[in-house]
Amino acid sequence: MKILVLDNYDSFTFNLVQYIQEILGQKVDVRRNDAIALDAVAGYNAIILSPGPGLPSEAGIMPELIRRYAAEKAILGVCLGHQAIGEAFGAELENLTQVYHGVETPITVTMPDEPLFMNIPEQFQAGRYHSWVVRRDSLPESLQATAVDSKGVIMAMRHREYNVRGVQFHPESIMTEFGRKMLENFFVYCVPGTALAAQGSMAEGSPIILKP
Repeated sequence: MKILVLDNYDSFTFNLVQYIQEILGQKVDVRRNDAIALDAVAGYNAIILSPGPGLPSEAGIMPELIRRYAAEKAILGVCLGHQAIGEAFGAELENLTQVYHGVETPITVTMPDEPLFMNIPEQFQAGRYHSWVVRRDSLPESLQATAVDSKGVIMAMRHREYNVRGVQFHPESIMTEFGRKMLENFFVYCVPGTALAAQGSMAEGSPIILKP
């Protein structure tokens, strides 16, 4: 099982990596967004798109990576990675009047069947570090919001057909409740072939793994 963490030059990347390696019990590959060729991504089973500064269009191969591999690989985008998924499928970004930098806010799950939120309360607190969001009224038919903040701003979404999802907040932040559980859920329910996925498939009432 090969996992790629695409590093968008963010200090939070290695918090993500630490969580993921602890969850999986294995090393993962970390490559900066301008230090790996698109063809080299073909050998990975799952891709994590890290947070980062700026806009998705400034993040190396990330936009093209999503368009090329969304139909065949499990992808999870965090913050900037989440925004990149939105743009890749035709959504627009909006610059908020309020900057969220290390701000904890309540999040409400709107799609209880979303694998990321299995066995997690409908409402939880999450750490946010961003000023841009995916504009809800621009969301294409192919994307579906799965969680929002108190103002209805998209905090998580998924592709209706592909095994692609994103979260605007930071699951690796100490301010995010159940953040580690969300990452574990991704590997249990969304990444076929992991030992965790095998455990999830045997669990009573576990969800069906979405199309890889």
